[in-house]
Amino acid sequence: MAVKIVPKDEMVSAIGTKFEPSDWIMVDQERINTFADCTEDHQFIHIDQEKAAQTPFGGTIAHGFLTLSLLSRMVEGNGIIPENVVMGINYGFDKVRFLAPVPAGKRVRAHFAVSDVDRKDDNRFLIKQSVSVEIEGEETPALVADWLSMVVAA
Repeated sequence: MAVKIVPKDEMVSAIGTKFEPSDWIMVDQERINTFADCTEDHQFIHIDQEKAAQTPFGGTIAHGFLTLSLLSRMVEGNGIIPENVVMGINYGFDKVRFLAPVPAGKRVRAHFAVSDVDRKDDNRFLIKQSVSVEIEGEETPALVADWLSMVVAA
């Protein structure tokens, strides 16, 4: 993985750029429990292994928002930015869909592609990335999203 740095005038030509998948991240029960405590979302499907085993999932699963929040780590060191970047800001999402649950003990990784670059002015770029989070050993991704970032260059 590597961040690709390009001249400001070439940012729009980055549309269609695909990146290597992120590193794998383990989503273990401890991580799920910590997230439950942080968000105060203690639904049994996430934290009670005994009750969760009786559901169609057969065990505990990660919160969808936990998987979504891991995107910040998965995008680290991956992407495209203009020369002389000053800062990047999480601008939000145009779309987020949770397609499959992440069972406790599974690893996930993200696939990123630049789907749009909107030059707002000489130094600001709204970058849209298509994201898919893969669950190790599973066909259906955990989530797909269109993630927006505002990048400011000097």
